[in-house]
Amino acid sequence: MKTLIVLRHAKSSWKDNNLADYERPLNKRGKYDAPRMGALLVRQDLVPNLIISSSAKRAATTAKAVAENCGYEDEIQYSRHLYAAWPEAYIEALNDLMSDYPRVMVVGHNPGIEDLVEELTGEWVRMPTAALAQIDLAIGRWSDLALEASGKLVNVWWPKELD
Repeated sequence: MKTLIVLRHAKSSWKDNNLADYERPLNKRGKYDAPRMGALLVRQDLVPNLIISSSAKRAATTAKAVAENCGYEDEIQYSRHLYAAWPEAYIEALNDLMSDYPRVMVVGHNPGIEDLVEELTGEWVRMPTAALAQIDLAIGRWSDLALEASGKLVNVWWPKELD
Protein backbone atom coordinates (compact mmCIF):
# COMPACT_ATOMS: atom_id res chain seq x y z
CA MET A 1 0.00 0.00 0.00
CA LYS A 2 1.24 3.48 -0.95
CA THR A 3 -0.13 6.87 -0.04
CA LEU A 4 -0.10 9.71 -2.53
CA ILE A 5 -0.62 13.22 -1.23
CA VAL A 6 -1.68 15.62 -3.97
CA LEU A 7 -1.26 19.34 -3.28
CA ARG A 8 -2.16 22.24 -5.51
CA HIS A 9 0.17 25.21 -5.12
CA ALA A 10 -0.98 27.99 -2.80
CA LYS A 11 -2.56 31.21 -4.08
CA SER A 12 -0.26 33.19 -6.34
CA SER A 13 0.09 36.86 -7.11
CA TRP A 14 -1.00 38.51 -10.34
CA LYS A 15 0.34 41.88 -9.20
CA ASP A 16 3.28 42.10 -11.66
CA ASN A 17 1.98 41.77 -15.22
CA ASN A 18 5.56 41.67 -16.53
CA LEU A 19 6.30 38.32 -14.87
CA ALA A 20 6.00 35.15 -16.88
CA ASP A 21 3.39 32.73 -15.49
CA TYR A 22 6.20 30.35 -14.46
CA GLU A 23 7.74 33.07 -12.25
CA ARG A 24 4.63 34.19 -10.36
CA PRO A 25 5.21 34.23 -6.56
CA LEU A 26 2.75 33.48 -3.79
CA ASN A 27 0.49 36.28 -2.64
CA LYS A 28 -0.31 37.09 1.00
CA ARG A 29 -3.01 34.39 1.23
CA GLY A 30 -0.68 31.80 -0.34
CA LYS A 31 2.09 32.61 2.14
CA TYR A 32 -0.47 32.13 4.92
CA ASP A 33 -2.02 28.89 3.62
CA ALA A 34 1.06 26.88 2.61
CA PRO A 35 2.56 26.58 6.13
CA ARG A 36 -0.88 25.69 7.50
CA MET A 37 -1.11 22.76 5.09
CA GLY A 38 2.28 21.58 6.36
CA ALA A 39 0.99 21.69 9.94
CA LEU A 40 -2.10 19.77 8.80
CA LEU A 41 0.15 16.98 7.49
CA VAL A 42 1.66 16.64 10.96
CA ARG A 43 -1.77 16.55 12.66
CA GLN A 44 -2.99 13.92 10.19
CA ASP A 45 0.22 11.84 10.55
CA LEU A 46 0.84 12.26 6.80
CA VAL A 47 4.34 13.73 6.67
CA PRO A 48 5.66 12.60 3.27
CA ASN A 49 8.78 10.51 2.79
CA LEU A 50 9.40 12.36 -0.48
CA ILE A 51 8.15 15.61 -2.01
CA ILE A 52 8.14 16.12 -5.79
CA SER A 53 7.15 19.58 -7.00
CA SER A 54 6.71 21.57 -10.16
CA SER A 55 9.67 23.92 -10.43
CA ALA A 56 7.42 26.93 -11.12
CA LYS A 57 8.02 29.56 -8.45
CA ARG A 58 4.57 29.37 -6.82
CA ALA A 59 4.66 25.56 -6.59
CA ALA A 60 8.27 25.40 -5.42
CA THR A 61 7.61 28.03 -2.73
CA THR A 62 4.50 26.13 -1.62
CA ALA A 63 6.45 22.85 -1.42
CA LYS A 64 9.21 24.49 0.62
CA ALA A 65 6.77 26.12 3.08
CA VAL A 66 4.85 22.87 3.53
CA ALA A 67 8.10 20.92 4.02
CA GLU A 68 9.39 23.38 6.63
CA ASN A 69 6.13 23.20 8.57
CA CYS A 70 5.68 19.44 8.59
CA GLY A 71 9.22 18.48 9.59
CA TYR A 72 10.22 17.10 6.18
CA GLU A 73 14.02 17.17 6.17
CA ASP A 74 15.04 15.61 2.86
CA GLU A 75 15.60 17.31 -0.47
CA ILE A 76 12.55 18.33 -2.46
CA GLN A 77 12.71 17.07 -6.04
CA TYR A 78 11.78 19.82 -8.50
CA SER A 79 10.66 19.07 -12.03
CA ARG A 80 9.90 21.44 -14.90
CA HIS A 81 7.86 18.57 -16.39
CA LEU A 82 5.23 19.08 -13.68
CA TYR A 83 4.61 22.71 -14.68
CA ALA A 84 1.13 22.87 -16.23
CA ALA A 85 1.31 19.08 -16.48
CA TRP A 86 -1.39 16.51 -17.17
CA PRO A 87 -1.82 13.38 -15.01
CA GLU A 88 0.54 11.36 -17.22
CA ALA A 89 3.49 13.56 -16.19
CA TYR A 90 2.82 12.93 -12.49
CA ILE A 91 2.50 9.18 -13.08
CA GLU A 92 5.78 9.18 -15.02
CA ALA A 93 7.58 11.05 -12.22
CA LEU A 94 6.24 8.58 -9.65
CA ASN A 95 7.04 5.55 -11.84
CA ASP A 96 10.67 6.72 -12.00
CA LEU A 97 11.21 6.62 -8.24
CA MET A 98 14.11 4.34 -7.42
CA SER A 99 13.13 3.82 -3.79
CA ASP A 100 9.85 2.55 -2.46
CA TYR A 101 8.76 5.48 -0.34
CA PRO A 102 5.54 4.65 1.51
CA ARG A 103 4.16 8.22 1.26
CA VAL A 104 4.90 10.69 -1.53
CA MET A 105 3.55 14.19 -2.04
CA VAL A 106 3.31 15.86 -5.46
CA VAL A 107 2.85 19.62 -5.75
CA GLY A 108 1.48 21.06 -8.96
CA HIS A 109 -1.11 23.02 -10.88
CA ASN A 110 -4.67 22.79 -12.13
CA PRO A 111 -6.27 21.41 -14.16
CA GLY A 112 -3.71 18.57 -13.98
CA ILE A 113 -4.00 18.14 -10.21
CA GLU A 114 -7.80 17.75 -10.32
CA ASP A 115 -7.49 15.41 -13.29
CA LEU A 116 -4.86 13.31 -11.48
CA VAL A 117 -7.11 12.82 -8.45
CA GLU A 118 -10.03 11.89 -10.69
CA GLU A 119 -7.98 9.49 -12.84
CA LEU A 120 -6.60 7.67 -9.80
CA THR A 121 -9.80 7.51 -7.74
CA GLY A 122 -12.71 7.87 -10.14
CA GLU A 123 -13.92 10.81 -8.05
CA TRP A 124 -13.81 14.42 -9.17
CA VAL A 125 -13.04 16.88 -6.40
CA ARG A 126 -12.49 20.60 -6.54
CA MET A 127 -8.84 21.46 -5.83
CA PRO A 128 -8.61 25.20 -5.18
CA THR A 129 -5.24 26.70 -4.31
CA ALA A 130 -3.49 24.91 -1.41
CA ALA A 131 -6.03 22.06 -1.43
CA LEU A 132 -4.64 18.73 -0.32
CA ALA A 133 -5.91 15.24 -1.20
CA GLN A 134 -4.90 11.90 0.32
CA ILE A 135 -5.11 8.87 -1.97
CA ASP A 136 -4.38 5.33 -0.84
CA LEU A 137 -3.09 3.08 -3.61
CA ALA A 138 -3.08 -0.71 -3.58
CA ILE A 139 0.37 -1.01 -5.16
CA GLY A 140 3.65 -2.39 -3.87
CA ARG A 141 6.00 -0.16 -5.89
CA TRP A 142 5.58 3.27 -7.44
CA SER A 143 6.62 1.73 -10.75
CA ASP A 144 3.30 -0.20 -10.63
CA LEU A 145 1.23 2.99 -10.63
CA ALA A 146 -0.90 3.62 -13.71
CA LEU A 147 -3.78 5.94 -14.53
CA GLU A 148 -6.13 2.96 -14.41
CA ALA A 149 -5.17 2.31 -10.80
CA SER A 150 -8.13 2.19 -8.49
CA GLY A 151 -6.97 4.41 -5.68
CA LYS A 152 -9.16 5.35 -2.73
CA LEU A 153 -9.74 9.01 -2.03
CA VAL A 154 -9.36 9.09 1.74
CA ASN A 155 -9.75 12.80 2.40
CA VAL A 156 -9.52 16.27 0.89
CA TRP A 157 -8.68 19.39 2.86
CA TRP A 158 -9.25 22.96 1.72
CA PRO A 159 -7.38 25.76 3.49
CA LYS A 160 -10.54 27.84 4.00
CA GLU A 161 -11.99 24.98 6.08
CA LEU A 162 -9.07 25.35 8.48
CA ASP A 163 -9.91 28.98 9.31
